[in-house]
Order: sequence, then C-alpha cells, then structure tokens
Amino acid sequence: MDLDIDLRSDTVTKPSDAMREAAATAEVGDDVYRDDPAVNELERRAAEAVGMEDALYVPSGTMGNQIAVRVHTERGNELLLDAEAHIYRWELAGVAQLSELQTRTVETGERGVPTAEQVRAGLVDEDLHRPGTGLLALENTHNYRGGRAIPKARIDEAAAAAHDAGVPVHVDGARIFNAAVALDTPAPELVENVDSVMFCLSKGLGAPVGSILGGPADFIEEARRVRKLLGGGMRQAGMIAAPGLLALDNVDRLADDHANAARLAGGLDALPGLAAADPDTNIVVVDTSDAGIPADEFVPACKERGVGAVAFGDYVVRFTTNLGVDADDVDEAVDRVAEVVA
Repeated sequence: MDLDIDLRSDTVTKPSDAMREAAATAEVGDDVYRDDPAVNELERRAAEAVGMEDALYVPSGTMGNQIAVRVHTERGNELLLDAEAHIYRWELAGVAQLSELQTRTVETGERGVPTAEQVRAGLVDEDLHRPGTGLLALENTHNYRGGRAIPKARIDEAAAAAHDAGVPVHVDGARIFNAAVALDTPAPELVENVDSVMFCLSKGLGAPVGSILGGPADFIEEARRVRKLLGGGMRQAGMIAAPGLLALDNVDRLADDHANAARLAGGLDALPGLAAADPDTNIVVVDTSDAGIPADEFVPACKERGVGAVAFGDYVVRFTTNLGVDADDVDEAVDRVAEVVA
C-alpha cells in the first residue's frame, strides 16, 4: 500500500502549486557570483525572520550546521552539546570529519538544553594538555527529545554561561518556527542571545529544498566560503529559492500541525499497549513496549496499512504531522494503527 498518510517526517511534503509556479517563473542568476535575485531576496527576508544581520541559503540543514561549526571553531577544539543533539547523533560525525573537532556531550534529559551549571562544568580551557571548547551547540525544537520546544530563558541561560567563557553559541533551529509558535515567542527573540542559527525551509514550512544559516555579516561571509568548499556553491538557485520565499509565509500554519499532533497523540495513547507523550509541537513519540511490538516490526506494519512512521528506539516510534495531513487523516491513521496493535 502507498503511504497515503505519511507521518515519517515533515520533510515529506510536496510543494504547493504556487511554489511550483514560483520555481518555474523565478528570475535567476548565478548565485556564486551573487547574481540570483530570488536567492538574494530569500537571504534578506530569512535574516529578518530570525533577527540576524545576514543569512546564507544552503542545500540542507546538515550543511548549515556543519558550516556553522567549522566557521566558529578551530581544528582540535571541543564542541559541547547535548548527548542526543542532531549534530552529534545524525550528521555522520561531520564535526570530526569536516572540522576535526572532539565532542563533549551533556545529558540534558527532557530539558533538551544544558543548564548554566552543566555548561560551565563542560567547558574546557585550552592549555598544554587540553584542546579548549570552541563552540556550544543547542537545538530548538529538539528532534530526538520529541520535538521539545525550548523556552527562551533556557537558551539564554546556557548561552550566557558559554559567552562568559568567550565561547560562541550556535542553535540548530531546524524547526525554530515550530518552537516560536508553540511558545508564542517570536523567533528573533528565541535566538537574540546566540551567535548563529540554522533553520530549515523544507520541513514544516513546506519548501521542496533548502535551509538558512543566519548570523553576523562577517560570519556569513566566511560561511559563504565554507559552503563553496563543501560543494554548496549553487548556480541558478532561484528555481529552488523562490519556493522558499513562499515557505516563509507558512509560519502561522504550523499551529495546525501542532493541533494535529496533539490529536494524534491522544488517539494513539488511548490504544491498548501504546503510550504517547503530549507533544510540544508536531512530533509524536510513541512507546510500544507494553504492546510487545518492537519498533522494527511496528513501523513496517503501519506501512502495510499506508501510514508512515519511523523507528526512534527499540520500542519507540516517531510520527510527525505536517501540511500534507489534516485532522481526518490523523483520525484515519489512529484507526489503522489500532489494527496493528490488535
């Protein structure tokens, strides 16, 4: 059966007709020469959207994070971050391969962001024997922590502790607008006390491709060189940037995804053997252990019934609501998952 209710991720959405039209009619130029009008406008508007001085359009969130790490650090530094951070867990040890960094992880639990005390304890001064901490990386929303929306005060607390030691702070904000909507706090306020932020256009905002790295102008200038080094120098990129401009208008509708996630969590939690935590945003994490169904069996069984999900642990499954599904789809998904449990 086709995945007619695809809840694997919010990256699976299809571009709208308006996005396809924007791609087809975009005025383009060579972006390496900074001649592409759509890219230039996207970078300008994206910088404003997160309150940063400048921004850079990159093909993916992973590239945006890896560029930020490389620009902020020197070879041989340590990177301090949560033990379940996307940069650490899901980016192919890029910080080791591309920036030659050592990582030091902190267990933050459901909080998702280290406390000031944890930051201070994790910082390493450079000396004859030790590398020195080059960067603190935070994540908001926190993917592996179940789409946790991290309040501004926690971001500011961790950032202040790092800055007191002269250590810059980067936020992996792949879903920063989900956090902003959930917390009713504008995105620029969430990141006003950090040094850089990455966010994805191709997740909840619905663009077909692309992410943004924001920061000070001199940081972005160096990031542009690193993007080229990593193979991200694009030519007539306006054809993919133009849909991104429309994606920036989709922030408010993220509230629909959050409502659908709450509806989905309630429905799944009511099924025998399943336990679903109340979601902060659009990610629903389900424990299948009481049902006695491992994730590597549960996910294929859902797929057979046309419902997409992903394994997040031995007995943990993730469902992610997105603009491709509505409340009726959510109810139908619950009914189909009920067949799996039965």
